[in-house]
Amino acid sequence: MPSLLNQYLPLVIFIAIAVLLSGALLIAPFIVAFQSPDPEKLSAYECGFNAFDDARMKFDIRFYLVSLLFIIFDLEVAFLFPWAVAFRDVGTFGFWSMMSFIFVLTIGFVYEWKKGALEWD
Repeated sequence: MPSLLNQYLPLVIFIAIAVLLSGALLIAPFIVAFQSPDPEKLSAYECGFNAFDDARMKFDIRFYLVSLLFIIFDLEVAFLFPWAVAFRDVGTFGFWSMMSFIFVLTIGFVYEWKKGALEWD
């Protein structure tokens, strides 16, 4: 029985520390945070304009271009990590298929660059 305790004791200690740390990080903002936010802090910030304005207002194309840029880099990272791990196993076909994928992503990046998505006024 002592060997079983020796095997699982580090795991129990790790889980206890994780629970205590996550609980402390969940409670700390309620203790430390500023309690009277102004209307600017309560406003929506994701879309760049107030949510209660006219639905037919003109939407800035830069938000769309930034989202495309995020998708380009997100896809690149999501596919490059598994490919790099299995690089020796994929062979020449795997190498050239990834090079064509990166080429297509580069075309998207150049499109974003030419449209001025990287230059925010």
